[in-house]
Amino acid sequence: MTTILLAEDQALVRHGLKMMIEMDDAFQVTGEAENGAEAVELCRKQRFDLAILDIRMPVMNGLEASRRLREEHPNLKILILTTFNDEGYALEALKNHVNGYLLKDGEIDELLQSIHQCLQGGLIIEGQVAAKLMPSLIQKNAEVEEIDGSLTEREKCLLALISEGKNNQEIADALYLSVGTVKNHITVILDKLELRDRTQLAIYAIKHNLDKRSD
Repeated sequence: MTTILLAEDQALVRHGLKMMIEMDDAFQVTGEAENGAEAVELCRKQRFDLAILDIRMPVMNGLEASRRLREEHPNLKILILTTFNDEGYALEALKNHVNGYLLKDGEIDELLQSIHQCLQGGLIIEGQVAAKLMPSLIQKNAEVEEIDGSLTEREKCLLALISEGKNNQEIADALYLSVGTVKNHITVILDKLELRDRTQLAIYAIKHNLDKRSD
């Protein structure tokens, strides 16, 4: 059973989200918080597989909470679920190494699927949000030096798939590899590029136009 922390300041919205999430028998909301500070404190007392955070909350917002949770719980999956299709918020969330940024106006099945993908290692960014983010990320190309010469063609293709939010199984299927081999490749790439996680790999791929290689 996947244990989930849900941080949302509006009680009715939080209750509705809990009901929708638990429509999937694999998920159980075992912790609820009204603000980011409560979410951080709950994670110190209980173990969760995933934290779902709103952005606008009293006491401590979801972005600050995501930063603290990532520092204290490196293996925790973090998903931002908000009404704000805002480039600035999304960029800050990515800097905090969240695993996903979704909007609340999506369909229930899309939310459940995104949670599954997030838990499997995918980077999930709402399509509307991604459309706003891409110009900003691409514009930064000028600030980045050429692609690391130690990357192999296979590793570049793998980076492209990560930038599309593919999980390990989907990457394995696309490249005709085993999931174990994909995991090994990701570890090697992280070491080569001196990066921390899949979010940073995805941003690296986009900034270096590697996201166009998987076509």
